[in-house]
Amino acid sequence: MIKFSRWTAFAVSGATAAALAAAMAVLTAPDARTAQPQSSHTRSSQDGFQETLNDLVKTKAATAVLLRVRTAGGGEWSGAAGVSDVRTGRPADPAGYFRIGSVTKTFAATVLLQLVDEGRLRLDDPVAKHLPGVVPDGEHITVRQVLQHTSLLRDYMSDPGWSTNRWRGAERFRSYKPNRLLAQAFRIPAQNPPDVTWRYSNTNYVVVGRLIERLTGRPYGKEVERRVLRPLRLTQTIVPGDRPGLPRPHAHGYALLPDGRTVDATRMNPSLDWAAGEMISTTRDLGRFLDGLLGGRLLSPSALAAMRTVRPTDAGFAYGLGLQEYALPCGKRMIGHSGQLIGYTTYALRSDDGRQMNLSVNLGSTPPSADKLYALAGKVFC
Repeated sequence: MIKFSRWTAFAVSGATAAALAAAMAVLTAPDARTAQPQSSHTRSSQDGFQETLNDLVKTKAATAVLLRVRTAGGGEWSGAAGVSDVRTGRPADPAGYFRIGSVTKTFAATVLLQLVDEGRLRLDDPVAKHLPGVVPDGEHITVRQVLQHTSLLRDYMSDPGWSTNRWRGAERFRSYKPNRLLAQAFRIPAQNPPDVTWRYSNTNYVVVGRLIERLTGRPYGKEVERRVLRPLRLTQTIVPGDRPGLPRPHAHGYALLPDGRTVDATRMNPSLDWAAGEMISTTRDLGRFLDGLLGGRLLSPSALAAMRTVRPTDAGFAYGLGLQEYALPCGKRMIGHSGQLIGYTTYALRSDDGRQMNLSVNLGSTPPSADKLYALAGKVFC
């Protein structure tokens, strides 16, 4: 992740925004195709949300966009715009699957905090206590710092060819083991200016995954399934491992190369992201996850309070332990996480009064402006 202003952070947090915008500069999106919305809202609310989705496609900000919202009073609405495949023109399905990118971090953080609840570790334990010899200076880096991105560990995805937010050709089907990701991150020392105290790094959540596996003796993905997906009945959420595809239905994700060629980036081996960003879900399941997590079904009150204790960053949001908090101009606050893998951008956000916005955008030639996204969030939360 690079540094963003307050406004661009909301538009494409967790990704290399400048590189993505350049890569998508001349991708031509198809005309808007809308799916039938499903709703308990008034018609005016439906029309307002659908109009916003249609506009994102019409202005070539997206080839497809899926949205599920819950507004004041508990009214829910689900809809889509655009196409799932630019070759066939098949309309996007509001129930479709998509890659959730860094929203995976919230799932992994939840599992590690459950282990804190069980007394397997403490947030202020040094990482070296549980992973001896794995993390440089791990005797002075705590579990809390890893979860909160205050460890200042170097991000392996900052290296050329190591980011799933960029087209990697045939390399996108390579399989990576977590120890290989850590070796790449630690091959050279981290270089942080003295005044830097927070830095987003995917390496942190590879460490989180390794901690889960060391403490449980089982793959981190199996622990996510056992501890989060099954209890909340998230039947549309997947930890894919080495599997390159998505379940159907899904909208394809596209990227534009510097030479002007458009490529279908849908299929890829997401093990390069592992616990930092590999998962697949739907807007329905992300809503259920946030309700279960923030509603107290997965963690003790003390663990949830620690998770939600945020600190300011220079990235346009405050950060807790695997949670982002965004402030809207109307004064409302949203908590959850955003994520991005090449071709897919996700926002899973909830307010304390139960309102939600779960959004998947398949980026078009001109990624959506922060103003448009804040306007959409304002319709839901304000």
